[in-house]
Amino acid sequence: MSTAIVAFGGNALVTDADHDSIPQQYDTVARTVGPLIDMVEQGWKLVVSHGNGPQVGFILRRSELAQDEVDPVPVDYAVADTQGAIGYMFVKALRNELARRGLTTPVVAVVTHSVVSLDDPAFGNPTKPVGSFLTEDRARALADSLGWTIAEDAGRGWRRTVASPRPTTILETEVIRRLLDDGVIVIAAGGGGIPVALESDGTVVGVEAVVDKDIASGLLAHDLGAEMLLIPTGVPRVAIGFGTPQQQWLDTISVAQAREYIASGQFGAGSMEPKVQAVTDFVAATPGAVGVIGAAEEIPAILAGTSGTRIVGGSQVDE
Repeated sequence: MSTAIVAFGGNALVTDADHDSIPQQYDTVARTVGPLIDMVEQGWKLVVSHGNGPQVGFILRRSELAQDEVDPVPVDYAVADTQGAIGYMFVKALRNELARRGLTTPVVAVVTHSVVSLDDPAFGNPTKPVGSFLTEDRARALADSLGWTIAEDAGRGWRRTVASPRPTTILETEVIRRLLDDGVIVIAAGGGGIPVALESDGTVVGVEAVVDKDIASGLLAHDLGAEMLLIPTGVPRVAIGFGTPQQQWLDTISVAQAREYIASGQFGAGSMEPKVQAVTDFVAATPGAVGVIGAAEEIPAILAGTSGTRIVGGSQVDE
């Protein structure tokens, strides 16, 4: 049986960034899981990961609004909270879809820890915005009182920024492997995993940072020896020259081609580029593996090879 990691974005679960309720987010998850069960019925071992950017923002915003009543929520705990809540959504939706099909495959969400190095250069340049939008005066006041770093975000206001270091290890990898071998569908690496550092005696220490979900999913996929990393997006394929008269949709490209496109800025640093980079790194490090970026509703066509952008090792391009 082959193993696949399917990595959903947190924004894919939120249709209205300001007003989507938790039940509305669950409804979005429930509409999404059908193709995942199709994969299980085809014999795939399946890990589902998910982003959490908007959801962590919601938690931090609630924390800010209630700061006169309760203590604030640290970022690593907010990531843990979202792993539980979004994991619950996926477990419930997957179990319900399995029941509708008369299947009894077990499903479990694993609270996942991603180890980062405190020497990572990202800690010297915290660039990942979290929490709510603020006026400049309010942001600077909070930065002075709480030791935040802040930055203006796309003309919409000022926000707190935290580091986004690269994960080096996912602590639960071997547990996840055993669950997969036992036929369990696993939800893991939610929000990139809770960022932690390991002290010399093995003590786990939480870190106020966020880990990129796609990079963490690629690391987990590689360490599990997965055959596929699939990142669903809002478009059926990746394009170069997006939005220009020269726009070209990509079907199958090599790792070398993907890196050339990344270097030339074809994908947009804040949008598609991190996904292409994560998939490219996974394929380059995992011989024989395939990475795909495409639309969630087209997962059956992706598996059939008729949809999505596939990134493959050089020898696979002409196969």
